[in-house]
Amino acid sequence: MKMSKRLRDMIARSQALVAPGAYDGLSARLIALGGFEAVYASGGAIARSTGIPDLGLMSLAEVVDRLTTMVDAVSIPIIADADTGYGNALNAQRTAKAFERAGVAALHLEDQQFPKRCGHYDDKAIVPAHEMTQKIRAVRDALSDDDFVIIARTDGLAVEGYERTIERAHQYMEAGADMIFVEAPTTVEEIEAVARDLPYPKLINMFKGGKTPFVPSERLAALGYRIVIVPSDLQRAAIKGMEIALEAIRSGKEDHPGYDAMVSFKEREARIGTTAYLEREARYAS
Repeated sequence: MKMSKRLRDMIARSQALVAPGAYDGLSARLIALGGFEAVYASGGAIARSTGIPDLGLMSLAEVVDRLTTMVDAVSIPIIADADTGYGNALNAQRTAKAFERAGVAALHLEDQQFPKRCGHYDDKAIVPAHEMTQKIRAVRDALSDDDFVIIARTDGLAVEGYERTIERAHQYMEAGADMIFVEAPTTVEEIEAVARDLPYPKLINMFKGGKTPFVPSERLAALGYRIVIVPSDLQRAAIKGMEIALEAIRSGKEDHPGYDAMVSFKEREARIGTTAYLEREARYAS
């Protein structure tokens, strides 16, 4: 089954699909090994993995290259962050085609001005609703896979307020989006209101320490949220883990407790699947 069709089937269920955020092939594979059914390819995490902040600084080619490695690493659907489409409607079409060729099952497109910034940063700016609806139509026209999932994201809450954001969301769905993503609600009441006022499949961004309060996935599913992305928690854990390992290395002591947080050499190779590669190499060598 196509990954896009698998994702559509998951969205049609009554439960919420939790998709942790990945930024390379290894993090994507760990999500799959952890038993999750989908991966979220976080644009912010991909940017930070190159040493730069989430301020729309990466090019389309750089992101697509990373998406390709992630698709190759797993056999579960990948939901990709397409930012603003990297420009106008024509840029968004080119982005959609490139993401489709890379093998992702879905993308989300947002209404921030280009270049964008992390949805939980302050001082965001958004484009007119008509400009965004035209981008959505352009993306739909560009795709060849009818099952490919288009998710429309609006950052309007922090800019125009609740009522105007809801109006935008309705327009985006009417333009051809399959799912709506209202970024950064700041209260549980706002999360509930979005669920009530937007009777469509919905995605929500849920991570520890953001502007949005934590709500369990079971409660989100009951409210009608069908995808819960957790963009940055894996990367934040990786950063902390590397800092602990660096403390151990700096100590020069083999018994430093920092080493206890590391997987073993054999465990690392198991996560990567080295044995299967070596077996395949041997088969072709004979």
